[in-house]
Amino acid sequence: MVKPTNGHRPLTLTSPKQRQGSVFEQQACQFLQQQGLILIAQNWQQPKIGELDLVMLETGRTWSTLVFIEVRQRLRSSFGDAALSVTKAKQRKIIKTAKYFLQQYPKYAQFECRFDVIAYDIERPTSSVMSHNANDKNNDKDGFIERPTLRYQPEWILGAFVATAW
Repeated sequence: MVKPTNGHRPLTLTSPKQRQGSVFEQQACQFLQQQGLILIAQNWQQPKIGELDLVMLETGRTWSTLVFIEVRQRLRSSFGDAALSVTKAKQRKIIKTAKYFLQQYPKYAQFECRFDVIAYDIERPTSSVMSHNANDKNNDKDGFIERPTLRYQPEWILGAFVATAW
């Protein structure tokens, strides 16, 4: 896995939304590793530019592809699904951040590159499981944390968008 350099440090997850996103990113990473991809970097940041959720390597018989993956999760709503939340502006930001990644790690510059999306569309829970663990840092003020009862099935969109004039 890529080691942080020159101002690149691990993301500090402070809000509940960030921690929830981290859970889905972990699930996506595990899913992709089960599909044979190799993790290169997770939550890689270029300060003031953007963040790459996952950077993975897909090895093939004749060539390998460096895959930049955006992980999105969204409650089902009338505003569209998780995949649609990757707007053109977000795509440009991911592409720009990917360019910085390749500058920082030129050993990956010769690989084909692809931009994928892993989307989780989740239903609003009708019931949840409350568990107690006094040592859990994610606990609410009473020492309880709401834990999802199911692992959600990801939608893997290969080549979700293209970087023109790459």
